[in-house]
Amino acid sequence: MTTRLKQPIFQAAFRCINGCPGQYALSEVLYRCPRCGDLLEVEHDLEALRRVSPEEWKRRFAQRFQAVSGPDGSGVWNKREWVCPELRPENVVTLGEGRTPLVAPQRLRQASGVSRLWVKLCGHSHTGSFKDLGMTVLVSMVKQMVADGRGVRAVVCASTGDTSAALAAYCAAAGLPSVVLLPKDKVSPAQLIQPIANGTLTLSLDTDFDGCMALIQELTRSDDLYLANSMNSLRVEGQKTVALEIAQQLEWDVPDWVVVPGGNLGNVSAIGKGFLEMRAVGLIDRLPRLVCAQSARANPLYESYRRGFQELEPREARPTLATAIQIGRPVSFKKAVRVLQQTDGLVEQADEDELANAAAQADRDGLFVCPQTGVALAAFLKLVERGEIKPHERVVVISTAHGLKFVDFKTRYHEARLAGVQARWANLPVVLPANLERVRKALQGHLGD
Repeated sequence: MTTRLKQPIFQAAFRCINGCPGQYALSEVLYRCPRCGDLLEVEHDLEALRRVSPEEWKRRFAQRFQAVSGPDGSGVWNKREWVCPELRPENVVTLGEGRTPLVAPQRLRQASGVSRLWVKLCGHSHTGSFKDLGMTVLVSMVKQMVADGRGVRAVVCASTGDTSAALAAYCAAAGLPSVVLLPKDKVSPAQLIQPIANGTLTLSLDTDFDGCMALIQELTRSDDLYLANSMNSLRVEGQKTVALEIAQQLEWDVPDWVVVPGGNLGNVSAIGKGFLEMRAVGLIDRLPRLVCAQSARANPLYESYRRGFQELEPREARPTLATAIQIGRPVSFKKAVRVLQQTDGLVEQADEDELANAAAQADRDGLFVCPQTGVALAAFLKLVERGEIKPHERVVVISTAHGLKFVDFKTRYHEARLAGVQARWANLPVVLPANLERVRKALQGHLGD
């Protein structure tokens, strides 16, 4: 008689980031530690994950990557044991998120002198941003909670645009009501129309993101309204799969640097968590250095970093072209500081001229990046110029959203209508009569004889 080996039982639970006693089921309506009031995080049973060899994990991930539909067709759910192992398959809400390209921008490589530079295009997802990665996890869990009889009436969030789009799409797919609070006139039309089109109750408030966030935290004191912002740690679990995808795409050879735009600081926290867990389980043997890139007009983490990561000093964020990270009171500050310290990371900032020109320069490689990605690219270029990033090192810059969400930013750049920006890469249409000779002359002037 053959004895079959028992498969590991994968588990995860909410735990306080400060180490307070107690753990809580992922199905609990809980965002902060009941003891100290600080944020929670999802803690996995790493021993269970270690009982599967690193080689077997890599084999499983590679096999699942071949799927064209279903949960394995998602870049999040094809790593389900690492994300939300308690979720039942019938409750997965996926729109094909993740599995995004890792692109080598040849002109930017040459201009920077860094020959092993990649841009991870997280905006090549269903709603056009990395927020889909976290929202598929959160909405799937809410669907399971409702199926189990929990009285959640709606899923709600405050947003600078991308979170609201992801929440609206995934709730629509799940058949769940959703509500979003947006700062009036601080969200691009392309971002605003997404929740409207998906049937979400969209409230445009005369305040900034931090004001919307304060209201949403009051509203979600009631258990029947479920919070979908990144202070909900389920979001982080989906977003950390960016780290796993990068490692897989680089054949498990970890980059030296990963540069991430930072606003509310959930994404840099998530990506750091992904790398730390991979090292703990043995999939990788070293960590990349993380860089959090902030707009100089919304830079509370950068200011804290300059003071040796002293306590956050919240401040009102000034208007910036990088509207999605125009945040002065980042919820995930402590988480971000922790992963930056654990990865020997650093924080850099970029002004309006730097971020706009960096985005335009990247577009010359066939990309079409958002202004937030421009912040990360500008930070990368500054670190290269300072000698922090060496020419031989491997660097991944995270592109967080698709440029089609920010067409007005692109248009005003090329028309040289962005205040304080010298548009070095401007490229306007040449208006000509429909005359063959005039067209030939224009071609000769551009291409040469």
